Amino acid sequence: MKQSSLLAEKLPAFCNPCDLWYILRQMDKKLIDESKKYLMNTYNRAPIVLRKGRGMKVWDSTGKEYIDFVGGIAVNCLGHCHPKVVIALQKQAQRLIHASNLYHIEPQIRLAKLLVENSFADKVFFCNSGAEAIEGSIKLARKYAKDHVSPGKYGIITAQGSFHGRTLAALSATGQEKFHKGFEPLVPGFTYVPFNDIDALKKAVNDSTCAVMLEPIQGEGGVREPSENYLQQVRQICDENRLLLILDEIQTGMGRTGKLFAYEHSGIQPDIMALAKGLGGGFPIGAILAKEHVASSFQPGTHASTFGGNPLACAAATATMETLLEDGFLLDHCRRIGTYFKDCLEKLKKEYASYIIEIRGKGLMLGMEMTKAGDPIVESCMKMGFLVNCTSGNVLRFTPPLIVTEKEIDHLIDTLEEIFGR
Repeated sequence: MKQSSLLAEKLPAFCNPCDLWYILRQMDKKLIDESKKYLMNTYNRAPIVLRKGRGMKVWDSTGKEYIDFVGGIAVNCLGHCHPKVVIALQKQAQRLIHASNLYHIEPQIRLAKLLVENSFADKVFFCNSGAEAIEGSIKLARKYAKDHVSPGKYGIITAQGSFHGRTLAALSATGQEKFHKGFEPLVPGFTYVPFNDIDALKKAVNDSTCAVMLEPIQGEGGVREPSENYLQQVRQICDENRLLLILDEIQTGMGRTGKLFAYEHSGIQPDIMALAKGLGGGFPIGAILAKEHVASSFQPGTHASTFGGNPLACAAATATMETLLEDGFLLDHCRRIGTYFKDCLEKLKKEYASYIIEIRGKGLMLGMEMTKAGDPIVESCMKMGFLVNCTSGNVLRFTPPLIVTEKEIDHLIDTLEEIFGR
C-alpha cells in the first residue's frame, strides 16, 4: 500500500531514505510498548498505531494506508473526519465546549428535534455512550412499570447471544455467559430466551416482567437477523401483556441497515430505543428515545448525566444527522451498495464453501460465518491493507462507513480470495 506524507512529518530533513523503514518501525514499537506499559490490558489490540483518517482510509504511524471496513465498529458512518462533522466541532469549540444541564443548551435542543421528527419518539435523553443509553433505558422501563402498571414489575427479557454493554446492568442484560464471568453477582431481573424464538419469549413472560429488550440485528452475537415477522410478534406480545419494547439500536441505527433506524424495516415501533455509535459520526454520544407516556416517568432527580448532550457532541451529531437525511442519498446508497457487497460475499461463499458457512446481515452490517477461527484472516487482511473485524470467534463482521464504494468492496473481495486461495 502507499506510504503517505506522514513519513515526512516524522523525520528530520537529513534522514537517509535507506534508514526510513527501520526508524519508523522503531518509533512504532516504542509507542506500542508504552501502550502496554500505561494502559489497562482490556483489548486485544492489533500491532499498529492509527494516526490519521480520511473517508474510507486510515494511516498508521509508519504511514501505511488501510481501507477501513471496521469503521470504529459502526461508529464512523460518514467516514473518517467527515468535513461537515469536523467543521461543526471546530465552530462549536470556539463558542461553547461545556455547559451544565442545569441550563438549556441550543445544540442539544436542535439535535433532539431532529431525532424526534425522524423517529417514533416524542422525547430524548442524551448521555455519552451506548452502555449509558442501555442503563437509562432499563431505569426508564422499570420506573414506568412501577408508576403505571405494578410496583412488582421490574423484570426484563433479553435474547441469548445479545450484547448490550459493559457496565454492570448492561452486562447483566447481555445474553452471553462469557461476558458475565468474574463479575457475579449480576444485577437481578434479567431473563434470557433464544433469539428469534417467539414461543420461548411467550413462556418467559411472568408477573414481574416489565419489558422486552432486543437488538433488531445482533451485532456482537454474530450479525444474526430475526425472521421477517419476529419483531411484529414481539410487539404484539408486549401489547397484550402491558410490556414495554426496548430496541437496542446502538449498532443498527444511523443508517447502518439502509434505513435511519432498523425498526423501520419491520413496520413496528418500540416504546424506548437506545442509540450511540454512529450518532456522533465519530464523536462520543448516546441517546435514549421514548414515547411521551413512557418518557414522562423521568422527572428531575430520577436520571441525569453531567456530560450528556454537551454542546460539542450535539454539534457533531447534528451534522451527522443532517448529512444522513440530506436527500436520502446516503441511505439509498447504503441499501444499494449493501446488496452489492452481500452478493459479492455470497459468490465468495460458493467459491470457498469449505471455509464459509453463511452470509448474514442487512445494508452495511454484514457477517460472514467461517468454519474456522476468523482472527488469522483479520491479521492477513491487515497485512494486505484492509481492516476487518471478527466477532463470536468465527464471524467476520463488516461495518464500513456508509460511503464505501463498489471499487473498495471489489478490492476487499479480491484480497479475501487471495487469502482463501492460499
